[in-house]
Amino acid sequence: MPMSVRLDATLEARVEQEARRRGVTKSALVIDALERALGLKDPARLLREIRSLTPMGAPSASEDVSAQVRAKLRAKRSD
Repeated sequence: MPMSVRLDATLEARVEQEARRRGVTKSALVIDALERALGLKDPARLLREIRSLTPMGAPSASEDVSAQVRAKLRAKRSD
């Protein structure tokens, strides 16, 4: 459902800047902020759920990716 909101120039500029930084539309940024403010989205809970799925002692997905990138860079340097 469409909704109009009036923002002062400074806040509008910040919204535009943050949307560009994240690579999303202004609408997506505002919707995300509202969902968080209203308790409909909790990124910390999602992170805890994902971490609980990772077996203890196993590398996390980000560590695995980092190791893969380091290995590829080492391989490029040795060529």
